[in-house]
Amino acid sequence: MNIEGRICRLRALEPQDIDAVYNWENDTTLWRESGTMAPFSRHALMRFIEEQQYDIYATRQQRLIIESSIEGEAVIVGAIDLFDFDPQNLRAGVGIVISADYRQQGYGHDALETIERYARQVLHLHQLWCSMAARNEASINLFRGAGFVECGRRREWILTPQGAEDEILMQKIIE
Repeated sequence: MNIEGRICRLRALEPQDIDAVYNWENDTTLWRESGTMAPFSRHALMRFIEEQQYDIYATRQQRLIIESSIEGEAVIVGAIDLFDFDPQNLRAGVGIVISADYRQQGYGHDALETIERYARQVLHLHQLWCSMAARNEASINLFRGAGFVECGRRREWILTPQGAEDEILMQKIIE
């Protein structure tokens, strides 16, 4: 399954994506954003990739690879997740990671537009939501630029070595 955007496409995870997934999941600079507290083994990540063959209705999550054609070659630029899928209330959380070399090139915005179209047209969702640290201006700007609006703030929600910081909640009604 490929879901086409303007400059990227979203596709299902494949076993050959293990290196990219391993690098993202074990990048300690991303841990605070993803809530990760320990490294992932290749074995655990391969099991995760294998589980992605199941329907989102069974697993309540779906990770898609963000791929683009660069100089005629398919290149992985990131990943986008739907998680906490709630078919009763027609909503899901969305998370995104863009590899450092491909940030600020429009891939994140295009991937968000593309996953929104998929969520609306295929999954028939009513809304998408996300959360991020209040200091994460890049994510806030990305989601705001894609039409998400702030709908809440959790005060001192995220503990860091520098102290507690707020978490921003954002959502987008997609009907």
